[in-house]
This record gives sequence, structure tokens and C-alpha cells, in this order.
Amino acid sequence: MSAVSDAVQVTGPSNPIAQSIRDSLVIAKRNLIRMSRIPEMVIFGLIQPIMFVVLFTYVFGGSMKIGGSTSAEAYTNFLMAGIFAQTVTFATAGAGAGIADDMHKGLIDRFRSLPMARGAVLTGRTLADLVQTALTLLVLAIVALMVGWRVGTTGSTDALRVLGAFGLLLLLGYAFTWIGALIGLSVRTPEAATSGGLIWLFPVTFISNAFVDTANMTPWLRHVADWNPFSATVQACRVLFANPGVSESEAWPMRHSIWASVIYSVLIVLIFRTLAVRKYRSATA
Repeated sequence: MSAVSDAVQVTGPSNPIAQSIRDSLVIAKRNLIRMSRIPEMVIFGLIQPIMFVVLFTYVFGGSMKIGGSTSAEAYTNFLMAGIFAQTVTFATAGAGAGIADDMHKGLIDRFRSLPMARGAVLTGRTLADLVQTALTLLVLAIVALMVGWRVGTTGSTDALRVLGAFGLLLLLGYAFTWIGALIGLSVRTPEAATSGGLIWLFPVTFISNAFVDTANMTPWLRHVADWNPFSATVQACRVLFANPGVSESEAWPMRHSIWASVIYSVLIVLIFRTLAVRKYRSATA
């Protein structure tokens, strides 16, 4: 906290945008230092997605029909875009719990008493979570390669397209952390934030194209899945990775998945950042 106080005290009058960026980076640094001092937070955050990769690959691989094939290899390549997207969205629960914990301990009230830019506390927290999510994705990609995932299995791709896919994943994860931030500010305990952050994520991630081909769903459910923001990012990643399972749906988000992924994520950030900052101004510990 002393580092935060010192950094804020020397800010003085300045450009509001520059001050907001500076204050956000200070808070992000504070949260990253905190994460490094509690390594189990990072370790447990890595274990769950690795378990999903291993379990889905070896339990469902060979049982699911993807592109006319039931081979385990085809399902692994189909699956990974969904697992990557699920991993970045599940970081929402951790973001909400962290902010709720700061509220519970009174840290948010102390931050509000300092001459800091409005929203810097939340922006810094979400940036720190983004760094942790990027680390998780890196480890998960290595594990995916170990279990047989490959890019370019249905066509040509290149390093820029692969990096673009991971960029879309991080953008989606960052957008969803703002939903977590709003939940964390709206509940009284970290436990409630964790539960509230997970309950809505299950239908969002499972009523999608992440784990099964939506062509096998009933028409109304497929329509919901095709317009799901989560599905748009999964579809975009499969296109950029050149992996099997790219939907042939006529729904706009599936036909223009890369643009849809960007638009959905930016809209989520704009809407939920506005709501979270407004809640932050009025919330009490």
C-alpha cells in the first residue's frame, strides 16, 4: 500500500488521461506483486484448465464426430479453441473474488480517499488479471501441443494469425473481467463473488460451439449458441488456427466471427466498465 500512496502523492495536477494510466499501472503492479507472493493463486488457476484439456481430450476424444471423423486427433484440434476461450472467461470469478476481498478488508475505501483517477483501481485490477490470464494461456498452449493439438490442420495459417487468435482470446478475457469486477463490487463476500462469477458462466460456455458442433443442436438452441459472444470468439480462433469445426451457420457472428468477436468484446468492456466504475463510486465496504 505504501507504494500506491507514494505514487499517488507525487502525481499532482496533470493530464487526466495520463494520470488515469499512471494510477492504473500502479494498481496493476500492486496486484501483480500480491499474486507473486501468493503462488498458489497462480498454480490453482493453471490446474483447472489443464484438467479440462486432459479430461476432454481423453474422455471424449474418439466419441465425438467432428467433420465426419470420430478420431481423437480431430476432436483435440476442434476442442482447443473452446478450452482456451473457457479458460479466459473463467478468470472472471477470480477477478470478482479479488475485488470483493479488497472491499471486505476496507482497501477500496482507502483507495477512494486518495487523489486517484476514478476507475484506476478497477482498471489496474483487470490489467493484472489479464497478465495472469496470458500466463495461463501460454502454459495451456504448451499442454495442448503435448496432447496433440496442432494449427493448420484444415488449411494454411501463419504466426500472425495464430497470435491474432490469442489476442482475441485475451480481449474476451479482459472484457469478462469487467463483468467480474461489477459482481465483486455488488456482493458482500469473496465467496459470494466466486459463486456469482461462475453460475452464469456455465450456460454461456456450454450453450456454445466450444465442445460440440452446434449443427447437432435443436434449431432454437443452435440459434442461441450461434449468437453467443463466447461462440464468436471460439469460431474466430478456429478460423485463425485453421482447425476443424468451423461452423457453416448463416448467423452473422458465425459468418464474420473475427469482427463479431472484436465488436462483442469491446461492447462488453464499454458497458460493464461504465457500470463497474459507477458502482465503485457508490459502493461501501
